Amino acid sequence: MPIKIGLIGKTNTGKTTFFNSATLSSAEISTYPFTTKSPESAVANAITLCVHPEFKVQDNPNNSKCIDGWRYIPIELIDLPGLIKDAWKGKGLGNQFLSVAAQSDVLLHIVDISGGIDTTGKITEAGTGDPISDFADIEEELIMWYHKIFEGNREKISKLVHSGSDFVEELTNLFRGIGVIKSHIKETLKATELEDKELDDFRIEDGKKFSTMLRKISKPTLIVANKIDVEGASNNFSRLRERFNDIITVPASADSELSLRRAEQKGLIKYSPGSEQFEIIKSEELNQRQKDALEFIKTDIMGEYMRTGVQFAINIAVFKLLKMNSIYPVANEKKLSDKKGHILPDLILLKDGATVKDLANEIHTDLIKGLLYAKDLRYNLRLPTTYQLRDRDVISLVTAAKKK
Repeated sequence: MPIKIGLIGKTNTGKTTFFNSATLSSAEISTYPFTTKSPESAVANAITLCVHPEFKVQDNPNNSKCIDGWRYIPIELIDLPGLIKDAWKGKGLGNQFLSVAAQSDVLLHIVDISGGIDTTGKITEAGTGDPISDFADIEEELIMWYHKIFEGNREKISKLVHSGSDFVEELTNLFRGIGVIKSHIKETLKATELEDKELDDFRIEDGKKFSTMLRKISKPTLIVANKIDVEGASNNFSRLRERFNDIITVPASADSELSLRRAEQKGLIKYSPGSEQFEIIKSEELNQRQKDALEFIKTDIMGEYMRTGVQFAINIAVFKLLKMNSIYPVANEKKLSDKKGHILPDLILLKDGATVKDLANEIHTDLIKGLLYAKDLRYNLRLPTTYQLRDRDVISLVTAAKKK
């Protein structure tokens, strides 16, 4: 299953522009609140360096693309409706938003860093809004959503625990529907120092502390400081980064990325998503307005921030927040191919700490039954099934059937 990244934030922060620029979709963009009335989903890509130049082969991938030495790995990007205050109580599109956000593996919180929206998400003069409050408002909604689930089921869990059920197991079952697993619960209880406290002794503030930490651990989040190209935005960016210094914040201009992607699609420029530069290849087909826009992006966006930030944010979400490693399994260790002869056919993303056994399970559950060991084809090493794989490993699985 592909990784799911949810875009959250108030209305008019540029979520849909970010979504369109990352996926080249054409979802409706408007200044009216709640333009995105239902979640839009499309394919974007996480991008990483391919291993084929190192092995001096020409690859022909199946489940991803390789362009100019870069692997484009499909992920699912979901543009969620903007939140309003008290969404956790079901106001606005709150329930729909929260149910879909629950299925996301990681969240990108899009903030209008120019201060161009008011507290309700309506367009206002740049600099009059407060991006710090905007972020805090949405974050509080998510925490209260977790808190509501916890407090609403406290009595039920208490009875189950008194009947002999395991506390951690019951908490996991309670939050399982929003993507929480047992390790999230354990990590949360430890981080909040509540692991040795009886549920009946939890005070309201303990419940809130638990909910706050569980939200943070179970839905890792990155802040996208969008509209960084607007005058005055850089001051807000510094304030936001200082206030929330425990969260990665990426400066971005989704408008600029969308312009570059569409120009590249039309063959007017050469540009790879996330790149720090682009090349104009059909200058004669550009009007003056387009030339000025590209010059602005080159000087004021890439010159100042190196990149537009859109692809960079996606890559950080996948490889840093989710801690994914790129693993290349092959069937034929000499040709680095699958059984059909495709060279370096697949790239599988596995969480840091995943083992050879986990890789076999990801490819096909039947592989585990006869799994003997694996071979690291970079260093020609024999690996036990418990070996923890590393990023960019090229692996051949050896099974009992294969040995015959």
